[in-house]
Amino acid sequence: MKNNYLKEKRIKTLKIILIQIILLFAFIFIWELSSNKEWIDSFLFSKPTKILKILITYIKSNQIYRHILISLLETLLGLLIGTTLGIIFAIILWWNKTIYKIFEPFLIVGNALPKTALAPILIIWAGTGIKGITIVAISILLILTIISMYNYFILIEEEKILMLKSFKASKWQILTKLIIPGNIANIINVIKINIGLSWVGVIVGEFIVSRYGIGYLIMYGSQVFNMDLVMMGVLTLGLISFLMYEIINIIEKQIRKKRNWWKKF
Repeated sequence: MKNNYLKEKRIKTLKIILIQIILLFAFIFIWELSSNKEWIDSFLFSKPTKILKILITYIKSNQIYRHILISLLETLLGLLIGTTLGIIFAIILWWNKTIYKIFEPFLIVGNALPKTALAPILIIWAGTGIKGITIVAISILLILTIISMYNYFILIEEEKILMLKSFKASKWQILTKLIIPGNIANIINVIKINIGLSWVGVIVGEFIVSRYGIGYLIMYGSQVFNMDLVMMGVLTLGLISFLMYEIINIIEKQIRKKRNWWKKF
């Protein structure tokens, strides 16, 4: 019975992947056909063959690798630092309700502020280059991470906390044995969201100040009206973001397998 269920599940997964691949190639085919038949303006929308041609040119000249690596480094730094600090601050707010009440209005205002509009100011303060762009990425995801994780922490069932307290558990033990383990799935979901937010910060920062990176390629392409370059940058960005998201999915599956394995004992 179990083997049949697993087999059906694998078949269903393969069907979904096959449909996704068909939709992707159908989209590329329709895009190319529409450009060739002049149903859409290829100057404004480019077309897949032109994008592939310019991508090959950048690969042969090794330029694309430098742009990707710089943007990826900035994104990973923003993601790692911003998410880590956000979780730490959320723990502090959960630990002490008075501190939360003090900082609550500042968090609300900070979350409401358009961080992308403040990017030029942040870059002036932090400096140009990787440092300034990373600060922009951190600023976009930090407050959202704090608010999200704090809300997840306080949603843990009060009965479980009271039960641990009845066994004279310390606050540190409640945090490490209940709050954090009980929010592993939520932490992973926050990281998934922060991947996109970190990329937003990096691209905005590169629009403003950088001479390298995917954001620079997109901005430069738009300035010289080279839509092939712009679309190449956008598609490269989309592919890398997708790969990062899938890596987190794989990590999440491994964590779930380990947790299920431990539950058997």
